[in-house]
Amino acid sequence: MRVVVVGGSGNVGTSLVAALERDPGVTEVVGLARRVPTWKPGTKTTWRPADVAEADLAGSFAGADAVVHLAWLMQPTRDPVATWRANALGSARVFRAAAEAKVTTLVYASSIGAYSPGPKDRAVDESWPAHGWPNAAYAREKAYVERLLDSFERDHPDMRVVRMRPGFIFKREAASHQRRLFAGPFLPNKLIGALPFVPDLPGMRLQVVHADDAAEAYRLALTSDVKGAVNLAADPVLGAADLASLLDARTVRMPAWLARTALSAAWRARLVPASPGMLEMLLGLPVMDVTKARTELGWQPRHNALATVRELIEGLYGGAGMDTPPLEAHPSRVSELSTGVGRRP
Repeated sequence: MRVVVVGGSGNVGTSLVAALERDPGVTEVVGLARRVPTWKPGTKTTWRPADVAEADLAGSFAGADAVVHLAWLMQPTRDPVATWRANALGSARVFRAAAEAKVTTLVYASSIGAYSPGPKDRAVDESWPAHGWPNAAYAREKAYVERLLDSFERDHPDMRVVRMRPGFIFKREAASHQRRLFAGPFLPNKLIGALPFVPDLPGMRLQVVHADDAAEAYRLALTSDVKGAVNLAADPVLGAADLASLLDARTVRMPAWLARTALSAAWRARLVPASPGMLEMLLGLPVMDVTKARTELGWQPRHNALATVRELIEGLYGGAGMDTPPLEAHPSRVSELSTGVGRRP
């Protein structure tokens, strides 16, 4: 099997490329990235530069058996046109190029963020509406791409299409990257383990999955006959008390409006890159049922949710990174400040 991984240098991409390297059924892996990494996972993998918004993707897909589309821009959060161009229009270009290259399997990285607001007291399966949350660009774009795939699957019935909908994906090596995306340059690494409290917000129920476990689900999807959407998350579903226990902190009950107001003020003051719409999205997300992943893929995560978040916390505290442009650790934060908080692509 020849597999092309679009966005292979990021959080999930590096784990997936490494997993495909170990798979004896995979003969070649082509990793596409805007900035080609120096990281070499093995002898099967070749890196090529490609921006999904403008590159000749069909040429890169020629001869591939499968394409995995992971590429996604979380920033610039202050320029939704830029993220729309890369994420929504870029995904449309990936799908069109896969059809032109006659690829037989397409696996797309959707997200729990594609789901419409839903219940917290019961789990919903993949049939729950996926219309996103309109105030968060991330959710709008994920939901739009789901609609693109609705028509794409109708027009290309011979292609097997899988939509992975994972919870929040963490691993130690992506810690610095995720700190840059959500917290920004003003959060000292050493403060992570010294937070005095965790806000206990109404509706805060967090589902996470380790990047290596998500990658294994993607690998299984490539070699199975599963179709359609697949939820991915590890147990347990986390609340404020769970996060506080990991940080040896206490919980403080806080109304959602107060947290949103504080985040909005910090975002407008360019102190943090995460927009208030992301918090609204988080508080409205449903709890996902992952039965399909376990029964149809035979997927069993090796890391539980608590261990995954603990690994992220340790990575944040130590400034962990990896030798790829998205995941590299920056000892100095001058480069983050110079490109603007929330404006870094």
